[in-house]
Amino acid sequence: MRVLGLALYGPLAASTRHRMAQYTEGLARAGIELRIQSLLGDEYLRRRFAGGGWPVCELGKAAFSRLTQLVDARSYDAAMVHCELFPLLPGGLEAALVRKPYLYDFDDAFYLRYRTGRLSFAKPFLGAKFDEFVGRAAVVTAGSRALHDYAAHHNRHVRFLPTVVDTTRYVPDPRLRGGSPFTIGWIGSPSTSVYLRELVEPISALAQEGPVRLVVIGGPAPAIPAAQLVEIPWKESEEAAMINSFDVGLMPLLDDEWSRAKCAFKLIQYMACGVPVVASPVGANNDVVTRECGLLAATAQEWTHALRCLRDNPGQRRLMGEAGRDRVLRQYALSVNLPILVDALRETAGGR
Repeated sequence: MRVLGLALYGPLAASTRHRMAQYTEGLARAGIELRIQSLLGDEYLRRRFAGGGWPVCELGKAAFSRLTQLVDARSYDAAMVHCELFPLLPGGLEAALVRKPYLYDFDDAFYLRYRTGRLSFAKPFLGAKFDEFVGRAAVVTAGSRALHDYAAHHNRHVRFLPTVVDTTRYVPDPRLRGGSPFTIGWIGSPSTSVYLRELVEPISALAQEGPVRLVVIGGPAPAIPAAQLVEIPWKESEEAAMINSFDVGLMPLLDDEWSRAKCAFKLIQYMACGVPVVASPVGANNDVVTRECGLLAATAQEWTHALRCLRDNPGQRRLMGEAGRDRVLRQYALSVNLPILVDALRETAGGR
């Protein structure tokens, strides 16, 4: 069986790597060839992360390349569309362009894209874009419970498929942590680093009590009085080692509609490496974090208390890290979730 994977972004985007690319080998063993084509490549993301724009001529070339990919779709049994086929294009037209039974996969609330924010000017025309595109999919795979609930309003064939990790790559290495100063860490992108502003007050309060290091991978760190701040560029080959240097992994979020639909992927990365976590009690964070593997904190005072408790109890950190690793192995490992995607793609192709 041959499946054309139509991703919005290139492999520099974590969602493309972890929701599509990391499955290709396992799918091949199951007799499914997944060939991934991106609309906007890695150079686009590098420019966006650096605060730059993208030339109109380059966007035109990307659109032409995507149309070529859709012509090639005739030689495939099915398609897997991740996030969006084309920006600013109606959902019904997108569905018609695919011309194959397709699986729609998403890990963020893309259905809000033209309803709120800078693209809301298009709401009269595109506000229901994803309602229609999701409704016409043969199968939908959703990365969080909130996304699953949304998709289920428009399609009867929805599968819950969290964003997961390859637990043979994300392996605990306790030798890299437990030293001084107490090290808390976050991994993400420039666009999601804004959530770290929620931690300025609690980390500053903790730093008044003793040395604290905040390691930020893949984005800028906020200014935090008295804390030692370390910004590290993201590198895929060094990702697991960098996470293993954390004593505690962080995932702050705002309690808004977009965040409530997000996947808790950062937490899964930390936990796979045996790192205890502290997270905002928002959306999928509530599903992933149990009291055995981490703590939830809603206010600055709760964040301060949670970080202080873990700072002062290395034994508790070790036990939580072990419980988190076990939880990922049972529920959020690539090997556990591969059969879900295999069955979903077979059902998609069978629905021609």
